[in-house]
Amino acid sequence: MRSTTPRRVPRRVTTGTALVTVAAMAVLGMQTVSADAAPAKPPAKGDPGQMPANVSAQEYRALIGKAQAQQDETASQLKLGGEVELRVKSVIKNRDGSTHVRYAQTYDGLPVLGAEVIVHRAPSGAVTRVTQSATGPLKVDTAPKTLASTKPATPKAAGSKAPRKVVWMDEDGRPVLAWETVVGGTQRDGTPNRLHVITDAVTGKKIIEWQGVHTGTGRSMYSGTVELGTSGSSGSFVMRDTGRGNHETTDLRGAQSGKGTVFTDSDDTWGNGTASDRQTAGVDAAYGAGQTWDYYKTVHGRSGIRGDGVGAYSRVHYGQAYVNAFWEDSCFCMTYGDGQGNNKPLTELDVAGHEMTHGVTSNTAGLIYQGESGGLNEATSDILATAMEFWTNNASDVGDYLIGEKIDIFGNGTPLRYMARPSQDGNSLDNWSSRAGSVDVHYSSGIANHFFYLLSEGSGKKVINGVSYDSPTYDNKPVTGIGREKAAAIWYKALTEEMQPRTNYADARRATLEAAAGLYGEKSVEWTTTANAWAAVNVGARVNPPDDNEPPDDNEPPDDGSAWAAGNAYSAGDVVTYEGAKYRCLQAHTSMPGWTPPNVPALWEAISR
Repeated sequence: MRSTTPRRVPRRVTTGTALVTVAAMAVLGMQTVSADAAPAKPPAKGDPGQMPANVSAQEYRALIGKAQAQQDETASQLKLGGEVELRVKSVIKNRDGSTHVRYAQTYDGLPVLGAEVIVHRAPSGAVTRVTQSATGPLKVDTAPKTLASTKPATPKAAGSKAPRKVVWMDEDGRPVLAWETVVGGTQRDGTPNRLHVITDAVTGKKIIEWQGVHTGTGRSMYSGTVELGTSGSSGSFVMRDTGRGNHETTDLRGAQSGKGTVFTDSDDTWGNGTASDRQTAGVDAAYGAGQTWDYYKTVHGRSGIRGDGVGAYSRVHYGQAYVNAFWEDSCFCMTYGDGQGNNKPLTELDVAGHEMTHGVTSNTAGLIYQGESGGLNEATSDILATAMEFWTNNASDVGDYLIGEKIDIFGNGTPLRYMARPSQDGNSLDNWSSRAGSVDVHYSSGIANHFFYLLSEGSGKKVINGVSYDSPTYDNKPVTGIGREKAAAIWYKALTEEMQPRTNYADARRATLEAAAGLYGEKSVEWTTTANAWAAVNVGARVNPPDDNEPPDDNEPPDDGSAWAAGNAYSAGDVVTYEGAKYRCLQAHTSMPGWTPPNVPALWEAISR
């Protein structure tokens, strides 16, 4: 679940994973890409076949079945080791028939948390490259002598789960035997608590923790008179949308647990547009769920949150004066409070899209809700909910780059978040800084939100759908947008095909450049603008636009080049000196001892002056 209300996290977690298993992948004749590597060079021109295919629920189940049948063979092919097994999590199929299969891993029967393996296959089925976070073969002692003494006690709060033994992938891509404990109960604001705590099974020390609750015709309160998918017959209609996976909308009647009661009506005309009618909140929730379903299906070819054609359900009227909304994986549901005084239900269109998108993220990249990955998780929900809101084109709730502008969560008429200038809310970050991994995820999300706005619309002053924006850049250089539809296509492709559970902002840049290169071509306007929009929020460097009068000579290195050193983070294009020779970085990575430029030609190319 994701709460829309910020909560401080105890510590920063970096995700400086490194390029992995180069030798093993070379044996297989394929590429491997780490969580922070730069995109491999695709064909120079974009390929419309790289857009996601429109996959029905039946077709998706067949894709999952085929991948499951191949998972043991794939693990063997990737030389992951006899203790490692792969378990299919999700499959993305592109229009050209290429696929991207995301696998969870187990080691000696223990779930591996914090890292996944993404296998990219050509239309022929041949493996073309692999994306993963591990820095070497997965190997860990699963039965240390300290195991019994370090096992945490089972929390007493309702909904808690007893500790289970897992393998945790740390920030350097190394496996650690650990205990995972889930603490239940209720948070201070009434939001359910599902706090995941990872502790080292050898030392007993806490490694990381994150919240598993992601907060963040009828007459609706915010979207006017809308059409709903309902079922039943005269005298007995129910708010169950059979056309969208049997999504149901239920009334909790102030409870904080349970599924609630499905809304019913005698004449199939629901709500009165105000909070005085309990059905009104249900109308908004059902409408938001329906529009989000339609957006993902129509634009991205995705049949529901998991892609399997099964609808989630929406619960409204949670608690008393609860000022929040959240997604919860365990119930596969969205939940909405009624706001201050029970008069402002948090069921606005973009809030509904935001919560459902947490479900999409959970079933694809699985971005951990802590540190920079948590900020990217929140931003993903804002980004794709905003794209959905514009796509819906509702005259009563027009598309904008404001999040939750109608629910008046602060009681002063201001929105929850601003994408064009996130810091306008007084807390969010406009640009990346070393603070990005330690602030609340709702505030660090501002970096990616700002990036998306710049990529879509560009910098400076403009008016869109009657709303005025003035978006700055970190480097005070302008950005010209490529349009919201292209920007959303890049983000969705990066999310579903490239990002990992612990992706940070540097890796998000790599992932979106990989997506832009596949869709529109490397060095295209779209690819270049993606790089420059990231630079405009202080992630990576700018690149020259393709229409420069004097484009740079690819064989001409920059004038300067620092000495190569282990432990440094390098970006594609960086130039270093090693033993008197100059080398250009081919893929972003954090250098490891022994990874000298001459020794790792997959990462460096020699250049001459």
